[in-house]
Amino acid sequence: MSRILLIEDDEALAEGLVYALGKEGFDVETAFCVQEALSRLARTSYDLLLLDIGLPDGSGLDVLRRVRLPGGRAFEGEKAGGGVPGDGAPGDGVPVMFLTAADEEVSIIRALDSGGDDYIVKPFKLGELVSRIRALLRRAGKGSGRIDRLVSGDLTLDLAGCRATLGGKPLELTAAEYRLLSLLVRHEGRVVTREAILGELWDSGGRFVEGNTLSVYIRRLREKVEEDPSAPRRLITLR
Repeated sequence: MSRILLIEDDEALAEGLVYALGKEGFDVETAFCVQEALSRLARTSYDLLLLDIGLPDGSGLDVLRRVRLPGGRAFEGEKAGGGVPGDGAPGDGVPVMFLTAADEEVSIIRALDSGGDDYIVKPFKLGELVSRIRALLRRAGKGSGRIDRLVSGDLTLDLAGCRATLGGKPLELTAAEYRLLSLLVRHEGRVVTREAILGELWDSGGRFVEGNTLSVYIRRLREKVEEDPSAPRRLITLR
């Protein structure tokens, strides 16, 4: 799963992108300012950066210039030549896409001349963003961002075959149960609201699943994936 760092100060937009890109098979982390971004980059290597230009404590261009510095000297608080985890200098081979409302030609030129690889202007279509992300990852030799299976402990989802196994044994799931389980596994370790789940699930007639029906699906899933459904360890409800 390709790991993306999204640097965006609009928290609502960032939350929506984390959710939407997560559905597309990307692992997205967020930073809301320059210093938070540099702190994350000092600890973790990423396959792609999505940078907003206007940030509360500076500019996405500031992050890009630091990332592209040679010799691993990009980040404060590191020993000389420390770099970030992974191979080479911090910016070696990491594609950077600017995601911003600034559509003036001079801003585009500055972003690309500073080492950016692509530039998309808000508002944008999610499908276009995903396609351009995958194109950058392919050019960087980091894969397409597509995944063919999800694994959580001894639970495996075969996305191509729409099948699930637990401990190597197949699970008998309805189509809605499979979609629900897939959604939750894609966002493992994160809270997925009931509203977000209901927005993703529908029955065979195209009608949205109601809240009470969702509770039934959760209970049925627990009966199939939990050792003790009354004391769940995989599917946790946070009230």
